[in-house]
Amino acid sequence: MFERYTLFEIDKLRDRFQLAQGVPAGVKKSYNISPTQLGSVIVNRDGVNVLERMKWGFIPATAKDNASVFRYKTFLAKSKDIFDKPAWQGAVRNSRCLIPANGFYEWQQTVDGKLPFYIRPTDQDLFAFAGIYSSWTDPQGEEWATYAIVTELSDRGFKKPLQRAIILRPSDEKEWLDPTVSDESALYGLLRPLSDDMVQIHQVSPDVKNVKANDERLIASV
Repeated sequence: MFERYTLFEIDKLRDRFQLAQGVPAGVKKSYNISPTQLGSVIVNRDGVNVLERMKWGFIPATAKDNASVFRYKTFLAKSKDIFDKPAWQGAVRNSRCLIPANGFYEWQQTVDGKLPFYIRPTDQDLFAFAGIYSSWTDPQGEEWATYAIVTELSDRGFKKPLQRAIILRPSDEKEWLDPTVSDESALYGLLRPLSDDMVQIHQVSPDVKNVKANDERLIASV
């Protein structure tokens, strides 16, 4: 299952995603971004790409609390459900975003048990997941921006199908962000999985399971 990712090439964000206002203060490299933590999210504001900080774990505006993030794993939005389920359908048409990343972790069942692997595209050092976002006000009256990463079901040689994060092709990122695009078929057409030869996978240390662990050793092959 996919539930952690990395973003450490902060200095490349401005040029890669055409951020006219640059990268805001407080954005730091991370080798272990996990659900409910703040993540960097790129949205389109009046035709301009802007990087904002949001909590990873989509919470609908009507939610009473944030328990659903882990109960229903709303940090991930399955592409097959995204246009039909009430929790997602408004956001995928009106509140789409890019989630910049350098790679992500996936736990896979092997003969030695469930082990973590690090995955990244072979043709992009810095890429973007397809994402959706929402605004939620907690019981104390504080407003939170939250997001989910869109996933696909993948059975690429594994015993059990996995929910794998969808990496957008750079040529599709502008259309995914475009608020004037709301046609279901057009949007779904952007959620194309990368072929096997377009991703690199290697096993990494189980230390990544610890949310406090956060350094470059986590992505090293073991």
